[in-house]
Amino acid sequence: MNTVTVWLEQYGYGVIIIALLLEMLALPLPGEMLMSYTGLFVFEGKLNGPLSILSASAGVTAGITLSYWIGYRLGQPFVHKYGDRVHLGEEQLLKMNVWFEKYGDKLLFFAYFIPGVRHITGYFCGVTRMPFRKYAIYAYSGAIFWVSLFISLGRVLGPKWEAYHQTVNRYMILFGIGSALLTVLIYVVRKYRQRMLAVLMDWLALAVRRFHSLGKVRFLVLSSFAAFVLFVSLMLGLIQDFLAREFNQFDEVASYIVLSVFGPDWQNLMNIFALLGTVYLYGPLIAITAVWIMLSARQKLLELFFLFWVVVAGEALDEGLRLLFHRPGPVAAGYPIFNTFPSEETLTSISVCGFSAFLLLRHYSNNLVRISAVFAVILVALLVGISRIYFKVQFPSDVAAGYVFGGVWISLNVILLEVLRVLQTNKSFSV
Repeated sequence: MNTVTVWLEQYGYGVIIIALLLEMLALPLPGEMLMSYTGLFVFEGKLNGPLSILSASAGVTAGITLSYWIGYRLGQPFVHKYGDRVHLGEEQLLKMNVWFEKYGDKLLFFAYFIPGVRHITGYFCGVTRMPFRKYAIYAYSGAIFWVSLFISLGRVLGPKWEAYHQTVNRYMILFGIGSALLTVLIYVVRKYRQRMLAVLMDWLALAVRRFHSLGKVRFLVLSSFAAFVLFVSLMLGLIQDFLAREFNQFDEVASYIVLSVFGPDWQNLMNIFALLGTVYLYGPLIAITAVWIMLSARQKLLELFFLFWVVVAGEALDEGLRLLFHRPGPVAAGYPIFNTFPSEETLTSISVCGFSAFLLLRHYSNNLVRISAVFAVILVALLVGISRIYFKVQFPSDVAAGYVFGGVWISLNVILLEVLRVLQTNKSFSV
């Protein structure tokens, strides 16, 4: 790597373009490390930030474009001639074509974060004859995001890069793998939705047997089930890391990044962000949701019960979890803080805002309203979490745990609400 950094210092943007182009053609070059060093050089003033991102994006997009056309021109003739020797005949190729046509584009954006996968994605998309326009939209946008993120991280970490880059790379890889697994999970859920829903209904309520009884909301229920499985898996991993005391380096790196990006000038805005995690937001939101249920919902009592159950029982759950884990938090203004795991503010923001958004998603068919609601929940939860880290009242791992435990809580209650809704409807019809 020392040779690459010397070349980077001497030849700058040309090395960035060529190295990333060759890596996208499946040469074993350390792309993340190169971009992180580029960010470090930007921090030191040796390279220009926008030009570095532009050069890296040009190298990656050129490489993935070339790999796509190599796969497109040479892939299928190679498969037809030699595919049987590696168990890749025409039947398997046809199945790959169908799969990539439906779901391959979703993986393109996140494949960059998985070493080994990003190097062959272009070839596979070319072999399967994915339309180039679709390929370019996802692959180019993912490339720009990937290079911008790693160069920005190198710039933000600055002199701390040597100490933190292994941890950052580890979590970026985990992010990519997690995103890919989530995409595969969604594919499996969509493909086997009827079978999975039947099992789910049997497990949660023996009286529910008919898939179509869920009507238009069956996708939301299936999505909630997929989210529940994902969040439970993350929760178990968090608990394991907590017991093994493996949060220290993550907390150190994440805190350093937040405090580097958001300096003292952000204090007034952070005070406003912190209010998003209090009753000043939750109180009006709960009241508005309750009024909306009374005016618009068909099963008013059921939805009102679950609204207040999610809020009140969620608070009790958070109190119990924090007492159970009993984690000493940061020392703020000279005073130690206790019982910060998981974060009360992020757990509550996910629970209250998320459940209110779910009711909106369930009853409104307008896609703009649905997308806006989802992004609003994500933004509010993110701002609340950043403010907790900024003011050093909670560790980043506390904030992350709040998101995960809140995700488990809300996805479980969404499933229970819909099951009870169906049971109540079936009971009314039988009477």
